[in-house]
Amino acid sequence: MMGKAALMDAIAGTNRGLLATEAQKQAILAAIANLEDFNPTPRPVEAGNLLDGNWRLLYTTSKALLNLDRLPFCKLGQIYQCIRVETTSVYNIAEIYGLPYLEGLVSIAAKFEPVSGRRVQVKFERSIIGLQRLIEYNSPGTFIQQIQEGRKFPAIDVAINSDKQQGWLDITYIDNDLRIGRGNEGSVFILSKT
Repeated sequence: MMGKAALMDAIAGTNRGLLATEAQKQAILAAIANLEDFNPTPRPVEAGNLLDGNWRLLYTTSKALLNLDRLPFCKLGQIYQCIRVETTSVYNIAEIYGLPYLEGLVSIAAKFEPVSGRRVQVKFERSIIGLQRLIEYNSPGTFIQQIQEGRKFPAIDVAINSDKQQGWLDITYIDNDLRIGRGNEGSVFILSKT
């Protein structure tokens, strides 16, 4: 589809948004809006087979995520959003790289609840921040499995009061390998299925 190719061209070289200029941001938003008009899935929230799985972040305007790259000695590695429809769970995982042996991980586990055909309410439940080596992290899939099995990690592993920490996400486009979301803080997210 032409719109998808145009969007991929627009985000190329922006390093998930870290390097995007104002002009690029505007072009990307225009390409997103163009693609949303051709969303092949009218009620994305109900398309469990498409939603479920591990998604890798290609681009965002979320300051909370992009600011992870500004930590001293740190570089932002891959960011994943992993959705498990069966348990209505979502896991955000950011890999952090820097000094050797001090590769880090910032992860948040949340529950989602559909509120319309394209909107989910998200309630954050648990935050895990630590060193990949100590957590024995090797991939999002195995990490999530350990969370679901109830493992406590040698990390800053804390429960989040989900009454205060919540937001919503609109899924404005989804197909077999691309998803676009818009969050309650005005952020946009473009992800590809891994």
